[in-house]
Amino acid sequence: MVEKTTFAKVTQSEKRIYGPRKLLLCGFVATTQSKFDAVLKMTGLADVPKVWVTAEQQQHTLAELLELQDGSGAGESSTLPRAVIVSGITEAQLIGLMSTSKKSGMTQALWACLTPVSESWTLRQLLDELVREREAMQKK
Repeated sequence: MVEKTTFAKVTQSEKRIYGPRKLLLCGFVATTQSKFDAVLKMTGLADVPKVWVTAEQQQHTLAELLELQDGSGAGESSTLPRAVIVSGITEAQLIGLMSTSKKSGMTQALWACLTPVSESWTLRQLLDELVREREAMQKK
């Protein structure tokens, strides 16, 4: 029996991920934000707008968070689970970013791509789903 997962698989294509070109970044303390910026630079994604999401924003929808200005939350530490939520970049860029993040020794993160369904979810809903998905994958 094959288990159906909630999230789609990503390939090395130039297909753009749904949504505006932006990253929602959770669980980064202020001192590690510049390290992630360096990872973005190494992968050629330094120009992608970023929102550093804080725990106080976890009840906002992804769509609401994506409307925030580039750099919102910079310098503020986040106690949320470490997560990187991407939209508007290509699948190949996402794979490159994930690979570079892993090679850099970055703390393991939950990864998600924005979808037409998930953009109406609150950040808390998405993070809970990502944690459940990770736990299910670890049991396999």
